[in-house]
Amino acid sequence: MSGIVLRRREVLAAALADRGDTLFVTGLGSATWDLASLGDRPENFYLWGAMGNAAMIGLGLAIAQPERRVVVITGDGEMLMGLTSFTTIGARRPANLAVCVLDNERYTETGRQPTATGLGTDLAGVAAACGFPKAVTIRTGAEAAGLGNLLLRTPGPVMAVVKVVDEALPMAVPPRDGGYVKTRFRIGVLGEKAATLP
Repeated sequence: MSGIVLRRREVLAAALADRGDTLFVTGLGSATWDLASLGDRPENFYLWGAMGNAAMIGLGLAIAQPERRVVVITGDGEMLMGLTSFTTIGARRPANLAVCVLDNERYTETGRQPTATGLGTDLAGVAAACGFPKAVTIRTGAEAAGLGNLLLRTPGPVMAVVKVVDEALPMAVPPRDGGYVKTRFRIGVLGEKAATLP
């Protein structure tokens, strides 16, 4: 962890300042709190207990909504559990999908045990090997300045691994009712007609 200086919420706030109607999927825990801290909205789909599934849900959404930008925000622990998603995303290559891994090299939700990313596993390298045309690791403020363009505008699939300080932050808890979040998100994607769809 030495030399890591970026702070997760500061980096996200700057990168997503111009997010427009982008659709977001978050991994459980810190990634959800981080996105919610920027303002809860119908276009945010929060995962509360589906560890390892954020990238695949993002892939399905990107395929179903090819005209919308889809950004997955997750942590290194959740992404390591869903590592096989890289092969499917790399094979499908949705141009409208970006994955942002906020990597503090810790399993924050279960006690801050070290993850493999602090021991040599290179998530951006794995993504590149699986066919992501753009896969980067961001470590400095200068590199982070381009994160918004990567996530919101660069043809994908994009993998952006952001090395962030391991810090305890206040929870910003969005709605936890799964049925409500699902219906609200469907309306955010499809409009009011989604409220009456089966």
